[in-house]
Amino acid sequence: MDYKNTLNLPQTDFPMKADLVTREPARLKRWEAAGLYAAIQAQRAGAEKYVLHDGPPFANGDVHIGNALNKILKDIIIKYKSLRGFEAPYIPGWDCHGLPIEFKVTQEMRKAGDTASDAATIRKACEAYAHKYINIQRVQFKRLGVLGDWDHPYLTLTKDYEAEELRLFANVVEQGFVYRGKKPVYWSIPCRTALAEAEVEYKDHASQSVYVKFPLVGHPGTSVVIWTTTPWTLPANLAVAYNSTFSYSLVLVGQEQYIVSALLLPTVAEKCGWRDYLILRSLDGGHLTQFEYQHPFCNRTGKFFAGDSFVDNVSGTGFVHSAPGHGMDDYHLGIEHGLPIYSPVDDDGKFALTNDLPKEQQMPLEMVGKAILEKHGRSEANEAVLHELRLRKALLHEENYHHSYPHCWRSKTPIIFRAMDQWFIEIDHVVGQASRLPVAENRAAGETPAPLSFRERALEEINQVSWVPDWGKSRMEAAVKGRPDWCISRQRTWGVPIPAFYDAQGNPILDARIVRNAAVLVEQHGSNVWFEKSTAELWSALKPADWKGPEAAVKSSDTLDVWIDSGSSSRAVIARREEIRGEGKPFQCDMYLEGSDQHRGWFQSSLLLSLAGNGAAPYRTVLTHGFMVDADRQKISKSKQNQDAYEKPQTSEAYVKKWGADVVRLWVASQDFRNDIIVSEERISKVAETYRVLRNALRYQLSNLYDFDPAKQSVPDDKLTGLDRWILGEFAQLEQEVLAAYDRFEFHVVYQRVSQFVAVELSAIYHDVVKDRLYTDPANSPRRRSTQTALHRMLVGLCKMMAPILAFTADEAWDFVPGKSVASVHQLTWQPLGFQRAEPELATWKALFELRELALPELEKARQAKQIGKALEAKLTFAGSSPALTEAQANLDALRELLNVSQLEIQAGGEGAVAALVSKAAGQKCERCWHWETDVGLRPDHPTICSRCVNAVQESSQG
Repeated sequence: MDYKNTLNLPQTDFPMKADLVTREPARLKRWEAAGLYAAIQAQRAGAEKYVLHDGPPFANGDVHIGNALNKILKDIIIKYKSLRGFEAPYIPGWDCHGLPIEFKVTQEMRKAGDTASDAATIRKACEAYAHKYINIQRVQFKRLGVLGDWDHPYLTLTKDYEAEELRLFANVVEQGFVYRGKKPVYWSIPCRTALAEAEVEYKDHASQSVYVKFPLVGHPGTSVVIWTTTPWTLPANLAVAYNSTFSYSLVLVGQEQYIVSALLLPTVAEKCGWRDYLILRSLDGGHLTQFEYQHPFCNRTGKFFAGDSFVDNVSGTGFVHSAPGHGMDDYHLGIEHGLPIYSPVDDDGKFALTNDLPKEQQMPLEMVGKAILEKHGRSEANEAVLHELRLRKALLHEENYHHSYPHCWRSKTPIIFRAMDQWFIEIDHVVGQASRLPVAENRAAGETPAPLSFRERALEEINQVSWVPDWGKSRMEAAVKGRPDWCISRQRTWGVPIPAFYDAQGNPILDARIVRNAAVLVEQHGSNVWFEKSTAELWSALKPADWKGPEAAVKSSDTLDVWIDSGSSSRAVIARREEIRGEGKPFQCDMYLEGSDQHRGWFQSSLLLSLAGNGAAPYRTVLTHGFMVDADRQKISKSKQNQDAYEKPQTSEAYVKKWGADVVRLWVASQDFRNDIIVSEERISKVAETYRVLRNALRYQLSNLYDFDPAKQSVPDDKLTGLDRWILGEFAQLEQEVLAAYDRFEFHVVYQRVSQFVAVELSAIYHDVVKDRLYTDPANSPRRRSTQTALHRMLVGLCKMMAPILAFTADEAWDFVPGKSVASVHQLTWQPLGFQRAEPELATWKALFELRELALPELEKARQAKQIGKALEAKLTFAGSSPALTEAQANLDALRELLNVSQLEIQAGGEGAVAALVSKAAGQKCERCWHWETDVGLRPDHPTICSRCVNAVQESSQG
């Protein structure tokens, strides 16, 4: 007789080979055909809401692996919250305006020979470009297993979004936050626009630094020495700053005298080659205020002012040349002392004459038109200045200075600080104070000014938010504390227009009523209307009926900072979309989740705009993740991807095509996202091994439930075998730990605990031990049904645990779970089952496992000595004195099964420690169960199997 046919061998159609790259797209189609996302939302309708608001990625380029990290983390949270019974809708969004898109579009237009397009044409091309990449990215995000309302995303270019953005902006204008002023801003020369702080990245840079003498008026042969790393700013110099607490030295070098900081004198002397200098006297701030200096090459003089807050003794000479149009410290010094905010640089980043000073006091005409932008480490402007300094014998020393310097995030070129008229939001504004605009807004009489500045209010609001991890709070506080007024105007075409006008004298007209009227116009026609209609047409349409101010002569050509776009989503999306609208505060949601750079970006712009326009933060919790970085720990970015800067593609698609989305998702979950995450093939490969372990565990459980009907054959808890009760107790503990980790957003802990449990408690112990009872016991035996009950409970539980992370695999496994109540694992509700065991039972199994730990090394030694082959060939004897042996005697069969040996003997007594002795099992090997038994062959009709197997065979034949 072939006894193999009498065994309950595993059966399942759940494949061992994952083949994720092929199977996942098919499952995606199935989800879409079934309307899975809509079905989940319908199922959860009326439940407590949990809203994670999507921070919109730019609609340009393919999704890179860093974008995948972000979307997967969001999806894990939403899937988990949905499993826990929340109504957790997800509305994806895209940031559609701004420099990245316009820069790329105009670049392509120039390549095609189109250099004369008007604003409306460029905008239409930008819109088409954005829609193209929205469609590309939508497919790539969905391929990651991210569920959401992909057919109805929010786009910052739609009419309704732009209109709501303008209405929020009107609220901010109405409260007096917005003013127009001339002050230095970050300026990108290639992009010809001002930049926000979040659009600037710092890189190492070698600047041309120079030591220059500024001759003192009325003191022939005497000069102060200044040091600068931006020679091109010298034409804009209007003052020199010193530190009133420093001591300065007047030194004689040959026939000339120089004044420098006493502490920095040795360094300056070495660099300038002053070998034999003589210190004539010491000077302090009181002496310096009496002097004037002659500009080294311009026909004007300047004065000395104290700049203690920024003049230091770390580098330089103790003097800082001050150009109020080219730096914030310089600007504040200039404002304090009534200096012109002079910036002789045009929009192309070239030297130009201005109306701020008489022409004869400005730079030599030979310098006009020289470009500041460096080529091969040198710029025309710097070279022109150095040439002039050499001619006038004012250049004492020149060298390269290596330091961290701000660069444009898009063009990757060094930015310049350049003063120009821009629109700003005043960060220290106190609501209720008069507006800084020439045309004041109408306010209610007797309005009481707020006691706190806007910056102070923002810092207070930060304390009301939960920050994950907690260092996010200190980063956000530092960003808000240190930020200057927000420059919100951009000299670009592709964006939401600032609905401002200028009168015949050039004075700005910005009125909340005009902005609200513009919102109505944009809601009807889109923001292109601003660029398509003339000033007269717009003014006629937007001018308030009771307008008493000046008439408009020119419309503004500026667009709003793109961070205003995305930062307005609390009003334009959360408050407007019914499925995610907050209660009490319609604009507020549960969570924002983005990368750590967003403390300067979206987190901050959203906070400031919502606080100013809505009165509170738009989020209750902010979760921050690190960056995906390459082997050199450089951030993986879309811009670098688009520039082919990577040896291997770092797109999400490249990784998914190789590993499948679930392995990528598991890898994301395995990482502690609070830190930067290094992307490497080796690391993902290790996680892929873990994936195989998890998949095999699911397959093992499914394959042993092929004949199990949980509704009819489940065994009550009190009738389960001890081993099954042990594993269910351990599983219940795992479930509590996993739930707690999910609630803390510690997905790497979920990964660690689940993978460890599956590898050790399940695969190495329980799955291995119960094979005998599953395969060889009668199919309907109480012991086998007990184990199937345990397997079924754990299988359902594992599917729930894994579903937020292994979105495809958990759902695939769910297809084969017997007695399933819903079509998809993502429609389940996860309530922990729990499993209670009394203290005596816990103590018993603790004792049995202690004996197992004692026995395993001895069985291995016997194997190594070839005394036995497999453990089933062994008889194990425990001898000694211990309470554990008393437990073992009372649970002999359970311990023998746990040890997977054929025979077990307990010799309790004596005073010695417990020892485990291995010997060859008595009897013969059963052909069916492979146990060594002394009753093999007692039945003539079954001469090669043991009595237990004979009974199983007979019961099987009767069934």
